[in-house]
Amino acid sequence: MTTIDLNADMGESFGPWTMGDDAALLQVISSANVACGFHAGDPVVMAQTIAQAKAAGVAVGAHPGFQDLQGFGRRDLKLTEAELTALVQYQLGAFMGIAAAAGVPVAHLKLHGALANMCAWDLEMALVCYRAALAVSPDLRLFVIAGTQQQRAAEQLGATFSAEIFADRAYQDDATLVPRGQPGAVLHHPDQAAERVLEMVQERSVIAQSGARVDVPVDTICLHGDTQGAIQMARAVRARLEQAEVQIAAPE
Repeated sequence: MTTIDLNADMGESFGPWTMGDDAALLQVISSANVACGFHAGDPVVMAQTIAQAKAAGVAVGAHPGFQDLQGFGRRDLKLTEAELTALVQYQLGAFMGIAAAAGVPVAHLKLHGALANMCAWDLEMALVCYRAALAVSPDLRLFVIAGTQQQRAAEQLGATFSAEIFADRAYQDDATLVPRGQPGAVLHHPDQAAERVLEMVQERSVIAQSGARVDVPVDTICLHGDTQGAIQMARAVRARLEQAEVQIAAPE
């Protein structure tokens, strides 16, 4: 039986402002990527989200991004190697501290937003970010965008990784994501997304906007929580996978 992880970004609320429906998502997913306070979230939200994930039996991972609350971490920033290293290590360290206090192991690290997209295109940048994380936690699992420079960096470093595809994002022919803001970049129809996900899992490939297939490993599927209809899409994807006898579980 095929086993696939379902992950979602969460812990993105800030003080009294709520982003997404984490409680509902935690009933669908097997891994949670928790914001570390730079692109979204704050220390209290981080702690609450880790506690909620623990109660739901969902694995938790750090989700560091650019220090850009106003832009939600989706604006490209040019940082030095030293700045990137400190950016990742500061957020991972904070996350590990709060998780340890809650008695929750840190299962993985996944880069967020523009930081992730830039590392999908730039091998050297991906190497800097992943070296920074592994210097803090050498056995840490990395969630990498399948078929991109993120995956190549993880392979080059000999890191443990899970290759990720996206349920609600359109792909370019090189397996990178269509940039947000371009037509069709974000998918909104739950049933269509669920069928596409099942096809990608069965074929071990991503399906580009052009119809092209790119062969990639598929270990984990991202279900975004901050888009309209996110919960309906997440439920549809899980239901379609289970209907096809795909087991849902976090990586071991």
